[in-house]
Amino acid sequence: MLLCPRRLLVLFCFFWTLSLPGWAGVVRGRVQDGQGAALGYANVAVRGSALSAATNEEGYYQLRLPQGRHELVVQYVGYGLRTALVQVPAGDSVVVVNVTLEPLSVQLRGVVVRATDQDPAYALVQHAINWRPYHEREVAAYQARSYLKSVFGLDEIPGKLLGLRLPPAEPGTNPKVLHLEETVTELSFRQPGPVQERVLSTRVSGRSKDFGSGRAANQFLIYRNQQRVNIVTQALVSPIADGALRYYTYELVGTTQQDGLTLHQIKVSPRRPQAPAYHGFIYLVEGSWRLHSVQLTVGPALLKDGFESLSVEQQFGPAPPGSGDVWVLQTQKMRFTFSFMGIKGAGTSQLVYLNYRRVVPTYAVRPAENRPDPLAAALLPARRETVQDVKPQAPDLRDLSRRARRQATQSPADTNALRPGEVLRLEAGANTRSAAYWDDIRPVPLTLDEQRDYRQRDSVEVRHSTRAYLDSVDRRQNRFRPSAVLLTGYRRENSFRQRRLQLAPLGESVAYNTVEGAVVDLRGTYQQTLAAGRALVLTPQLRYGAAARLLSPHLAAAYEFAPRQRAVVSAGAGRRIVDFNDRTQLTPLHNTLYTLYRNQNLAKLYQLDELTLSFGRDLTPGLRLQSRLGWADRQLLVNHTTALLIDRPGVGFTSNEPVGVEAGLAAPRSQALTVAVELAWKPGQHYLSRPDRTVMLGSRFPLVRLGVKQAVGGLLGADVRYTLLTAGLDHTQTLGRLGVGQVSATAGGFVGTPRLEFMDYRHFAGNQTALASDFGRFQLLDYYAYSTRRAFVETHYQHFFKGALLSQVPGLRGLKLQEIGSVHYLHTPALGHYAEVGAGLQRDLLALHLRADLVTTLLPGAAPASTGLRLRLWRDL
Repeated sequence: MLLCPRRLLVLFCFFWTLSLPGWAGVVRGRVQDGQGAALGYANVAVRGSALSAATNEEGYYQLRLPQGRHELVVQYVGYGLRTALVQVPAGDSVVVVNVTLEPLSVQLRGVVVRATDQDPAYALVQHAINWRPYHEREVAAYQARSYLKSVFGLDEIPGKLLGLRLPPAEPGTNPKVLHLEETVTELSFRQPGPVQERVLSTRVSGRSKDFGSGRAANQFLIYRNQQRVNIVTQALVSPIADGALRYYTYELVGTTQQDGLTLHQIKVSPRRPQAPAYHGFIYLVEGSWRLHSVQLTVGPALLKDGFESLSVEQQFGPAPPGSGDVWVLQTQKMRFTFSFMGIKGAGTSQLVYLNYRRVVPTYAVRPAENRPDPLAAALLPARRETVQDVKPQAPDLRDLSRRARRQATQSPADTNALRPGEVLRLEAGANTRSAAYWDDIRPVPLTLDEQRDYRQRDSVEVRHSTRAYLDSVDRRQNRFRPSAVLLTGYRRENSFRQRRLQLAPLGESVAYNTVEGAVVDLRGTYQQTLAAGRALVLTPQLRYGAAARLLSPHLAAAYEFAPRQRAVVSAGAGRRIVDFNDRTQLTPLHNTLYTLYRNQNLAKLYQLDELTLSFGRDLTPGLRLQSRLGWADRQLLVNHTTALLIDRPGVGFTSNEPVGVEAGLAAPRSQALTVAVELAWKPGQHYLSRPDRTVMLGSRFPLVRLGVKQAVGGLLGADVRYTLLTAGLDHTQTLGRLGVGQVSATAGGFVGTPRLEFMDYRHFAGNQTALASDFGRFQLLDYYAYSTRRAFVETHYQHFFKGALLSQVPGLRGLKLQEIGSVHYLHTPALGHYAEVGAGLQRDLLALHLRADLVTTLLPGAAPASTGLRLRLWRDL
């Protein structure tokens, strides 16, 4: 018997429904304490499965479960565990289960602690320290789905700021929720990492086109020796780190039984006020010595200016059945508060692991402790275990890292795995999910304020995305304001057509030098954003020197045509007035000040008429090609003015021709046709893939540079000929409690018998002023004297101690000063061995970036020995 199409459709839907896993209903409710107060961010898991959720700030949770009988396990840091049986009926249903948790009922063991004895907590923590490396790597690989919600808002807003009345809040918005973002991701991990993250869906309140900035992979890894957080001035030492006993005091609050486990609640406190350590509590599991949960805070003494507190809560639990005897992170909450000029607010990040899959243990059987001989121990008098007793009991973990990598390699492949080096992929359409989708998948219910924020900001966004509104905003923003033109520049924007014109402020466009006299250097940027992330940027420049009556127009254009490969083609044409030293630290502002007030015309300038064509792109993530073809007509310039503001007796201006040890008589005019190619390779490069572009995130390996620059003689009138080969590396290395080191090294030279002018020499970024623009370069070296036409070796190293030294000095702890040491080395045949060493202090204070270094020559070579103080108020000065 033939069925009609309608009956076929009904039959198909019936059998398709039978094939579903049976998501029958929603279980929801509230978790509270004995007084009825909400327990926000509590963990709600389903025993015997990988399903879990968490409560929101108001204590509410929700779980979508299949039909049948389930046991909920509800946990909150510092409270006793509770279980609740729930029967989910067939069909689309809602079951309400409210849970009340009571504070942990802990009891001290029956031990006597004399005043001279250590607290029993020290021995318990030493067990955890022994096992820390194991627990850090006990999972060789896993896959999981995660949910991350980030909320940022203001609690208090003054009526005025710096005497100015603040504008009212945008109609339809709530300052308590300035930013709300949700992200659902698929995580994949194999030892030694990193975690790879695929963003399935993301939502930013009021900004539907954004992909958000939250990353579930940015876990707070308490099992690592140290944790680095952006708002903390130093690396924080874990309470169970190797050597943690030097930073912490411990107190055993008590012991309790929970779900068949013996838990020790231990209070942790820094030994010294400025020690990079936490306050709070850790909960250790007897026998396995793993962390059950942590509740830690950091006070303002260790935080950057304006931040008042940082708190971290984590809950761990057994991996899903069949994964072996390993535990995984279940939930994490991070919260910070801040206060600045009467403005107070807070930000919260809540991370929930929804579904662990394919959890691969590193060891099939947990390794054994090195326990003492029970017969020998029985003959000893009964006494409390000490740290010295526990240290020798550490398990043998010599092959831990190798075993973890081997197990990870043998684990089943993730069919959705990302490419090597790709740590985050934003799926196309991830930011287009409907509100119904989020209501169905969200494991943490929104609070009333968050629900209201989504409704209001989405409505505001619709209103603000119309052309009429965008044009009205542009008209208001594009109004001419003389003060803005002077200090910040003029900006004109067409938001609807995604066009922007930016003119540099006049305060940065006026300079003075002895060659041109008073200079007006007008610079602008025009940017047109195109489809698929492409962009066109035009950079016009018009410079006029009054004393020389010299007009210098120039135009550069850049077109980014393949954002995923960061492919850019650019061209330039026109006239520029440039420094002979193309690496100089001397800024126009510095040169102006020294010329007008100290009779020192430090800059040596020449006229450059040029045509250039450049191309750059990533060949692979981490391997980038840069090339440049250029023709240039170079002319020497002379001083046209001797005017100044303060005349220093016995000091006169020098000629505009630079003086170098290797420099001969310069030609008045020369032409050059050059081709330059550079390959930059960073092995192990991590990167982020967006639908419209690729973003490089760095690597633990150095950046290696190989370059060649060829000047072709006899073609298009070119009269210089040379080949310059260079090789170098740049690297930043985190060194734990000792801070961060930065190294940059370059070596190279001219091949054969080059024919070149002084502007073609290899120059070095020296400094002859008290104001430094780049502390990563030479601070006492002459700008031009030791430029070379032969071989050279140049190395720079800076070490940022991040307060590791001065934080130990009582009188200086509260100043949050950061110590810096530096070494700079140069060798050329004419200079010989030249080295500078420096020691400095740095303090970031809101918009100011204060730094002062005392630098001296250690190996002066052919240069005169000298010592000087170098200062900086702003990074871009």
